Amino acid sequence: MGFRLRVAGMLAAVSLLTSCTSPRPAEPAASAATAPSAAPAETRPNIVFVLTDDLSMNLVQFMPHVRELQRRGTTFTEYTVSNSLCCPSRASLLTGKFPHGTGVFTNGGVDGGFALFHRRGHERSTFATDLRKAGYRTAFLGKYLNRYQPENTLGGTRAYVPPGWTDWYGAGNAYAQYDYVLNENGTVHRYGSAPEDYLTDVIGAKASAFIEASAAARTPFLVEVATFAPHSPYTPAPRDAEAFPGLRAPRGPAFDALPAHAPPWLADRAPLTAEQKAEIDHVFRKRAQSVRSVDRLLASLQATLERAGVAEDTVVVFSSDNGFHLGEYRLLPGKQTAFDTDVRAPLVVAGPGVRAGLRVAAPVQNIDLRPTFAGLAGAAVPADLHGRDLRPLLSGGEPAWRTAALIEHHGPDFDPADPDRPRPGSGNPPSYAALRTATYTYVEYVDGAREFYNRRTDPHQLRNLFPRLSPSRRAALHTALKKLTTCRGAACRTADRVRG
Repeated sequence: MGFRLRVAGMLAAVSLLTSCTSPRPAEPAASAATAPSAAPAETRPNIVFVLTDDLSMNLVQFMPHVRELQRRGTTFTEYTVSNSLCCPSRASLLTGKFPHGTGVFTNGGVDGGFALFHRRGHERSTFATDLRKAGYRTAFLGKYLNRYQPENTLGGTRAYVPPGWTDWYGAGNAYAQYDYVLNENGTVHRYGSAPEDYLTDVIGAKASAFIEASAAARTPFLVEVATFAPHSPYTPAPRDAEAFPGLRAPRGPAFDALPAHAPPWLADRAPLTAEQKAEIDHVFRKRAQSVRSVDRLLASLQATLERAGVAEDTVVVFSSDNGFHLGEYRLLPGKQTAFDTDVRAPLVVAGPGVRAGLRVAAPVQNIDLRPTFAGLAGAAVPADLHGRDLRPLLSGGEPAWRTAALIEHHGPDFDPADPDRPRPGSGNPPSYAALRTATYTYVEYVDGAREFYNRRTDPHQLRNLFPRLSPSRRAALHTALKKLTTCRGAACRTADRVRG
């Protein structure tokens, strides 16, 4: 039986972990480990994971190799993040837990950032540690968690490398793509401003070298390449700096429009000025330019897989830590809202056992990647994960699945050290929690404001219908949201099944 058929059979046979139970965990979670399936060593694929920064759905059109990946694999059209901000989203991705499970809600301070993630011991239980224990070689390259400093030894004798990674090339504040520092397996290296120092190209080349070495060693591997692009300042590679002359930001129905019954943090936004629209167009053009290097990186990794003879044995995953708004709802460039512009992101998977050309509308989230990677590797995972294994969906199955995604946010953000601190006019909502189902988005703010958008009839979220809901409907929504925001461990995989 060929490799693809063996993996397809394994994917079709896997069952979801919806019946697991576990005690309420302390932080960090230390529940008993379970393996979703017994995957024979010869069926375990390699995994290449490309994670971008702030890449919104409307940028995929400028990425031909991502579109080719969609043709070869499965696209999740309703993929959402647990928090539309870098650090909490990445913390959820690494651990398979919602922000209320990791405690990471922001990029720094008492409720976020690398220091909190590290202090709580979450690095001891991630998809990297899962796969390392299963015999995989693992590599990380690029952006880790906000406030991570490559030079920091954390009390050791060498620059700190988190557990689970056999190869580590972590960067700190490298948003400008030049003049940055990399922690290369515990040794600090400084890069300059020459064209060959452009960060996306550097980490792409190192990832290719890791793939070739792993293939030569005949060892299964996982590599995460985490780009800073297209995060501000939206620095394109030199060869892309003149691309897309005259390109303008999309002017959809939500552009320069306010929702009816907008929440207080948004309600006073004035119409965009001509100068602001020009700035938005400039930012969109720079973002489109900057993703060209990411697209080439993806193509280069694919070419390396083919050259090393492991392309047929490798699952390739492409995604982003969150979306981005540009003019929608009269907002200047930014994120952190519960609107689809910010919480939806691309997720494309291709490889052995994955249906080609498939589009899946199930509500999947970033918490699902850890159990999925572990399932592909036949690795044991803690029983208290909040996420679900995507493999049945990748093989074209229709398993019992969650009906609601959860988004959690702490704000407003006034931290001057935060590269994502919203500038005036870009949107800086107070703390909220939101439910997003196939048909609606419901948001509760800490200040008492509420939103309810029927996305089936109002896909651009311009009519807040909460004032028209019945008291019983309001109570049901509140109960469902509270149940999910307070869930622990495996109970989250039943709390995410919301009626109506």
